[in-house]
Amino acid sequence: MNPIVRSGAAARAGALFILLGPLVSWTAEFVTAAAWQDPPYSPLYNWVSHLGLTGPPQTAFGQVAHSPLGAVMDTGWVVYGVLLIVGAFLVFDPRQGVRPTVIVTLAVLAGTGVSLVGIFQGSHANVDNGLIAFHTFGAQGVMLAGNLMAIAVGSGGARIGLSRGRSRAMVALGTAGLVAFPLFMADVLTGWMWNVGMFERAVIYPIMIGHALLGSTVAAARRRHANSPLTPLDTRLAS
Repeated sequence: MNPIVRSGAAARAGALFILLGPLVSWTAEFVTAAAWQDPPYSPLYNWVSHLGLTGPPQTAFGQVAHSPLGAVMDTGWVVYGVLLIVGAFLVFDPRQGVRPTVIVTLAVLAGTGVSLVGIFQGSHANVDNGLIAFHTFGAQGVMLAGNLMAIAVGSGGARIGLSRGRSRAMVALGTAGLVAFPLFMADVLTGWMWNVGMFERAVIYPIMIGHALLGSTVAAARRRHANSPLTPLDTRLAS
């Protein structure tokens, strides 16, 4: 079974980019949420995207929002998106067939989506001027493409270097995120808005965990390959 990941330093760098993306986003989220103290930010009740609101306190999507470090969160999302896209191109080799092409395409959609969330805030002003469409497209795009990417990676885990357990974990993560997506949308569209932050994170966090799992696995595999001694055939070819 032919591998679908590239070899060499570029692939290792790409894997580290994929791993670093969610870590940057989580760090930005925790720092930004800690600064939101009027009233304290609630990860279950408050929207995730409200962390990225800049400016004075405002009411958006039925919640009073005040995020003093909103620019930090927005930057974290844009950096995450860029790292995911660049990392996917460095790691996966589209010349190896349909699966790597699909994975890279989904990574581009997910990375573009999370970047749009950071660029176009979910503010009341953007609702009035119509720019909220880009925020909504980005948020729903990363929710769908990101979880589908996890399933595509997990179902082809053997060609990526994932163990059977990690491959199953990736599929489980993507499936859980896709199951949570309609529950989140129903909570929003019905106007119930019960613990919307909890449902939103149930869709988003599986994606982020999957990226961290993928990046760490490929980076470790590339490092082992780089440090492994040459076989007799490799030695003759290298001489």
